[in-house]
Amino acid sequence: MNTGLVFSGGGIRGAAHIGVIKALEEYGIEPSHIAGTSAGAIVGALYAGGCPWEKILEFFKTTQIFTITNYARSKPGFVDTEKFYDHFRSYLPHDSFESLKIPLYVTATNLLDGTLKVFHQGELIKPVLASAAVPGLFAPVSIKNGYYVDGGTLNNFPVDLIKGYCDQIVGVYVNPFQKVQVGDLRHAHHVLERAYHIMVANETLLKFEDCDILIRPERMAEFSMFSLKNMDTLFELGYTAAIKALQNSEGFDRAMSEAEWEAMNGFKVDETLS
Repeated sequence: MNTGLVFSGGGIRGAAHIGVIKALEEYGIEPSHIAGTSAGAIVGALYAGGCPWEKILEFFKTTQIFTITNYARSKPGFVDTEKFYDHFRSYLPHDSFESLKIPLYVTATNLLDGTLKVFHQGELIKPVLASAAVPGLFAPVSIKNGYYVDGGTLNNFPVDLIKGYCDQIVGVYVNPFQKVQVGDLRHAHHVLERAYHIMVANETLLKFEDCDILIRPERMAEFSMFSLKNMDTLFELGYTAAIKALQNSEGFDRAMSEAEWEAMNGFKVDETLS
């Protein structure tokens, strides 16, 4: 049975995806196909490339986004997206989709003609960087005749890319969407983030029905897309949400006993994060 794994965008909240990977591994679930957008494309590429969850979490923690050496010069953005290439290459030494252990599909938005591009073959790292290039913050990425930014602009939850290849879909969505107050929109980046969430929610919610298991970590509204703090908390929130979703699913059985799992993790399955 083919199992598809879909990772949404969400900026730094994508660290929650890594916790989900840990939970899936404990259940013995190995995806046959992966689709991801933005932060989900980053996690998906590293996972498909054979990186264990520990290495993916290390990648997130060691990626220095806002250092002065990464500032864009003569490019339309504060951060030069392509300056992260070498960091990616140290984790993905073979820069091609064909080198991955699991087929991967990532999305990016072509600013020149306003279309969505799905990357799944050829060079790997630049399309992943393009998929994660949030407009206004990260400079667009040039690939052949296109000029690309965040795939979440047009498809933030790319279930549709692998639905036809898979018997079941596990979807992971890490963007919050709930009513806010005027006081929650005090700064420009709050307004920008809120507008982004409204935009992507319209095309995303209908795709939830295509997931056999939908994992939506709690408390995501507490964390900014661009804050580099709380990586471990986001990881644990993703892990806990995945364990609960898998427990409630009839189609999956834990690959280890409850006692073994609790001994390894130091807390009980039904405990929630405070």
